[in-house]
Amino acid sequence: MVTMGRRLRGPCDAYAAHSVRGSGARGRGMPPRSNPTVRQARLGVELRKLREQAQVTARNAAALLGSNPVQMSHVESGRSGISEERIRRLVAHYGCSDERLIDALVDMAAERGKGWWEKFRGVVDPSGLDLAETEGCAVRIRTLQVVHVPGLFQTEDHMRAAFRYVAPGWPKADSDAHVSFRLCRQEVITGEPATPYDAVIHEAALRIRVGGRKVAAAQLERILELSELPHVTVRVIPFDTEDFAGAGHSMLYFHGPVPQLDTVQLDTAHGSVFLDAEPRLQQYQERLRRVDGTALKVAESRNLINRIMREL
Repeated sequence: MVTMGRRLRGPCDAYAAHSVRGSGARGRGMPPRSNPTVRQARLGVELRKLREQAQVTARNAAALLGSNPVQMSHVESGRSGISEERIRRLVAHYGCSDERLIDALVDMAAERGKGWWEKFRGVVDPSGLDLAETEGCAVRIRTLQVVHVPGLFQTEDHMRAAFRYVAPGWPKADSDAHVSFRLCRQEVITGEPATPYDAVIHEAALRIRVGGRKVAAAQLERILELSELPHVTVRVIPFDTEDFAGAGHSMLYFHGPVPQLDTVQLDTAHGSVFLDAEPRLQQYQERLRRVDGTALKVAESRNLINRIMREL
């Protein structure tokens, strides 16, 4: 069976120890969720796709489970959970024989309340929790960052300086909580098991002196240290490239356990946006291919980062 979850480890274990808030499969007598997570909604989307591909109506699918169309609508919108047994009955009825996809959907249904990020619910914006959950369940992560150092690379001093700028009114307790949250997120590449991580960073992000010279130098040194990990690659797009025009959108691309469950995340002024429609995934796959052809090789990128450090 595909394993979607990630073993809790390190300093984040303490947060997770008190975080469990119930299983992924909510009973039929429980009220619908008012704010499903991105992955809960995604499970519903994938079940609806399979039903529509099989040309089965929601009423017929509900009847198979001894339910009703309203409850089926709640399941397919992520507002109600669904058990493993019911998922397998539905997909069998839909004629789906992709065992890796089926196992992945079953794992998604069982995830709720089991991640370290649950301890931060009510403190961190829900889109931040969705990001941490998506990171923790990906089998590979790729990122393109134009003006920001990737969050999974940031030092604590860099984080605090950035938070002072974007949220100057935060009490210290809120700032501390968000720093702790981001440090916990970093365990996806620094803990065990580690997720393969490919970062393409524009030179602009490396030259912006967040927090001043000393903090910026330490941040560049941290990037170099992480780039030596066997599962991490860091490549830089230099200012003097001639092939980057029009590709300036920062993004995260999460590879799921099966290609159907890939996800793209974009930052906006109002929070994160998660995309999973096949045409959008193909669009951002193509963008990453173009960027790969523009960025410097790994060794050249390290040389450029070292040069930027010397110029501080």
